[in-house]
Amino acid sequence: MQENYHELVITPSSHLEHFSDFLASSVDVGFEETKTGFIVRNEDELETLAWGVEQFCLALCEALDESISVEIDISQKKNEDWIAKYQEGIQPIAVGKFYIHPTWSEPSETLENIKIDPALAFGTGHHPTTASCLKAISAHVSKGMEVVDVGCGSGILALAASKLGAIVDLCDTDIISVDNSKENFELNGETYREIWEGSITSADKTYDLVIANIVADVLIFIAKDLKKATKSKLILSGILEKYEEKVQKKFSDMTCVERIVDGEWISLVMEK
Repeated sequence: MQENYHELVITPSSHLEHFSDFLASSVDVGFEETKTGFIVRNEDELETLAWGVEQFCLALCEALDESISVEIDISQKKNEDWIAKYQEGIQPIAVGKFYIHPTWSEPSETLENIKIDPALAFGTGHHPTTASCLKAISAHVSKGMEVVDVGCGSGILALAASKLGAIVDLCDTDIISVDNSKENFELNGETYREIWEGSITSADKTYDLVIANIVADVLIFIAKDLKKATKSKLILSGILEKYEEKVQKKFSDMTCVERIVDGEWISLVMEK
């Protein structure tokens, strides 16, 4: 073990979900998600990754036609206690009927436990969009329902539905997310029916509930496929408040039965 390690603190001004996806595909040592951004720790240099984050931010500004900034801070720290410090900084979280915790912490005796190690996961329940979905799942999923998680990431939402007795399928256009979800289902001793690399367009069946925690633009783009895939309800999340009207308009042929607000993030439960 080297005497020192490098720490990279990344603080975007907005669109944390896009930066999270970028890091998930770029970092092979894991990263910590905080309320304001991300922390990457490695014994190797992190200047190249820092440059990549800055370039990604510029590309994101151009793609979304928005002004987005990111603060970057790199430092060196003593290596002796960084693992313990990292673990101490990851707190379990109770959301709805669920208790999301890392493998090194004690489970809950009263809630449905979901084990997720943040170093390996893209969704841990701490982000408002994930937390809102978990609340919606707590209220709208029951035993025997057929559920699909579109854009599954870590698989946490499908895991939550499975914990409540649902029959679950998962899909993601990123093979890393698919593999990550498989690992997390195994870690939790849960089973899924099907999982595939791709989107809801590849589904060959309909579901009682379709969960899509993505971003507003993608929800709008695949709206027709999402509505076709559900027999009853949709949980739509990843919606910034300023884009809610556009999403609501695209799904205006359905009824909004629940609206969950967490800061600037909106999640909608729609019903046919």
